[in-house]
Amino acid sequence: MRSLATFCLVLCCLLSAAQEKYAERYRPQYHFTPPQNFMNDANGMIYFQGEYHLFYQHNPFGNVWGHMSWGHAVSPDMVRWKNLPVAIPEHKDYMIFSGSSVVDENNVSGLCGKHPCLVAMYTAHKEGWQRQNIAYSLDRGRTWTDYAGNPVVDEKKPDFRDPKVFWYEPQKKWVLATVFADERLARFYESRDLKTWKFLSEFGPAGTTDGQWECPDLMQLLVEGTNEKKWVLMISRNPGAPQGGTGVQYFVGEFDGTKFINETPDNVKQWVDFGKDFYATQRFANLPATDKRIIWMGWLGNWQYANKEPTSPWRGVQSIPRELFLKKCDQGYCVGQRPIKELNALREQPEKITASMSVPTASLEADFTLSSAGTWTIIDARNNSVVVGFDPAAHNVYIDRTKSGETSFSPDFPGRHASTLTGSSLKVQAYLDQTTLELFFNDGERVMSERVYLSGPVRLSWDSKDKVNGMVWEMKSIWK
Repeated sequence: MRSLATFCLVLCCLLSAAQEKYAERYRPQYHFTPPQNFMNDANGMIYFQGEYHLFYQHNPFGNVWGHMSWGHAVSPDMVRWKNLPVAIPEHKDYMIFSGSSVVDENNVSGLCGKHPCLVAMYTAHKEGWQRQNIAYSLDRGRTWTDYAGNPVVDEKKPDFRDPKVFWYEPQKKWVLATVFADERLARFYESRDLKTWKFLSEFGPAGTTDGQWECPDLMQLLVEGTNEKKWVLMISRNPGAPQGGTGVQYFVGEFDGTKFINETPDNVKQWVDFGKDFYATQRFANLPATDKRIIWMGWLGNWQYANKEPTSPWRGVQSIPRELFLKKCDQGYCVGQRPIKELNALREQPEKITASMSVPTASLEADFTLSSAGTWTIIDARNNSVVVGFDPAAHNVYIDRTKSGETSFSPDFPGRHASTLTGSSLKVQAYLDQTTLELFFNDGERVMSERVYLSGPVRLSWDSKDKVNGMVWEMKSIWK
């Protein structure tokens, strides 16, 4: 009897400690954060045998960038995450930088044995050189073994990184997209076995001329409302983004299995997110055959202040998963983003919007429409505030976070960040989660993602000459 009571006491203490770990000040409740220490880029995102995998750049030993390894979490739905031990730890000779993973269904690599396995490609980084290695997992991503023949691609360069591998069905081959970061060049390779790679072509420089190119991704998207498909090349830029610091630019064109043919005019600069904090995106590979969506996530951070964010014992947060879409627009073709429908399962306590209302949390979703110029203000218990404004005459929408609580940790953090937007009304889908604010305007036509250091409960108010229609939901914690 005593042993059972002791067991129950220990279990209760462990559960209590686990809940407290995810109840710290500023801890997001439905965005992925590591239990402790530093996190940045999403890596190796893939669906395999009933699990969605999120690997990520991680420092297991501290709260600033360093000792880069692949952290690991899994989910049944891309929303509720379970933390797992570090998947690929720092090597004695190099750090483990960003990369991707694929499913080797037919053992073309010769690494899998009788059953499909996961094969990852990552950048091995040491001062003065970067090269591409592969590793494989025979136990659903829990442990990894480096390929004995590494590196599989080595251009003898110090800035050669961030491999994204994908299957190119028309020619039944694997394609690798990577970058010469400092030269702003994307490079493409092909392989039949994931081990031997042949150089195909390169693209760039193009777009904005500032900073480095990182985290490339090449994907084909259906143009909404048509049967047309276009290829989109995503490039993370650091710096050079619209609000300063980091951001994700894209180019639309064609890919023939050898080269990317850009159709975006030189004078058109296209960005996937017009907020200050969205970078290093990656899409899930190998989604179930019945799921035709392209879904990705990004790191909600900016290298201007990523090592200074006032959070502890963790630092770094991933965005909510977003579905990508492509539509025709005045600039030719434009990429948009929508929150995935699986997030709806976290909604609770729905309330109709009133001019001023209180919510007992800072983890919520708000859907509403402003039919004229107006503002939406979020105020926390310490009277910190964030203002979202809309000016249809100026075709402008903005986020003002100058009074959003903790702002003094970096002179680059506070500010008013704006974007152009067409239309005379504004439809907003907003996801607030303690220190994150993700805004999807007009069904994802424009997106702005920002860090804001609020803590619940919060008061919400709308200032508009016309009545604001909409709903607010509290969002359940994924950690409890």
